[in-house]
Amino acid sequence: MSLKIGIVGLPNVGKSTLFQALTRQSVEIANYPFATIDPNIGVVPVPDERLLKLAQMSKSRKIVPAAIEFVDIAGLVKGASVGAGLGNKFLTNIREVDAIAEVVRVFEDNNIIHVSGKTDPISDIETISYELAMKDLETVLKRLESVERDVRAGKKEAIAEKAVLEVLRSAFDTATPARSIRPHGKNEAEEFDAVAHALSLLTAKPILFVLNASESMVQESWKPEGALLKALCGAEYAVISAKIESELAELPDEERKEFLSSLGLRESGLAPLEIRSAEGGTADTRGILSLTGLDQLIRLSYETLALMTFFTTGEDESRAWTIPKGSTAPRAGRAIHSDFEEKFIRADIIEWNKLLKIGSWTRARELGTLRTEGKEYIVKDGDVVEFKI
Repeated sequence: MSLKIGIVGLPNVGKSTLFQALTRQSVEIANYPFATIDPNIGVVPVPDERLLKLAQMSKSRKIVPAAIEFVDIAGLVKGASVGAGLGNKFLTNIREVDAIAEVVRVFEDNNIIHVSGKTDPISDIETISYELAMKDLETVLKRLESVERDVRAGKKEAIAEKAVLEVLRSAFDTATPARSIRPHGKNEAEEFDAVAHALSLLTAKPILFVLNASESMVQESWKPEGALLKALCGAEYAVISAKIESELAELPDEERKEFLSSLGLRESGLAPLEIRSAEGGTADTRGILSLTGLDQLIRLSYETLALMTFFTTGEDESRAWTIPKGSTAPRAGRAIHSDFEEKFIRADIIEWNKLLKIGSWTRARELGTLRTEGKEYIVKDGDVVEFKI
């Protein structure tokens, strides 16, 4: 399954610096607001040592990691919904993402302009929350116009939808995100979820926070406390220095390790991989980096969206597949091809670490270590699977 994360935040909080470190793409970074106008889009391979070890065991000719697509949009400012700054029209660019990563500046630096004149992460979070809600309000009001015509025509579905839209309109009037609304009753909840999904509401999407800290804050393992922690509303967060990550992304392997060591940080060693596009295009020989902060952000994205990984491995290819937690074997097969779900017969399965100890898929079969599972089996993170269809 494809996985997309939208990056939002105020201008000059480090969004583009973070994006550049994540994707190793060159983007415009400047010490003034709105250096980013058009959205930057980049695909990032997911670091996973398990995949490398399986590929080495199988002597795979190709390795295909799971991937996340990041979309970095122009910075928002207070009043964007009424045209301040560049307005909020750019939010349309993240309408189809699976989750939102909000970058919040928590470091002090007089040399880097803050759009509000001072560093105030709580105010920044409130501003972004308000502007996202106002964009959703705009969407809901447009939908209400067309639904009300159907209501006057007596269509039952329209009457039910209008009731949900009115709840949403009231919530957005007070900048309450859709994800905070808890409808009563199973039917009401299903109707609410259906409407929110159909409208691709931004505030209905899962959110995680990237707290962009200084080098010294990261070295000291700084964590948010008090009012700032409360402002995160229980969402997952990662404390990252975008500056450090950006510098690391530019360094050769040996220099990167030395730089990390000098900061008292470390990087898990991952070998270079051959990465191919989903369309089977030309191989990309970039390495998969497991940088201290970026690795944390990628893993956090998986946790926020309740996703996990299973593997397929062989001489031709070793590959990581992303699926929702709790997926049955047929549902997991859908990640490969719809036929694997529709024509599923059974699956041979073994835990990745057990397979590595045995040394080969053939030997595991000879020892009877492979398990044959049917349609009801719930795939676990790290399972290595061979489907029979």
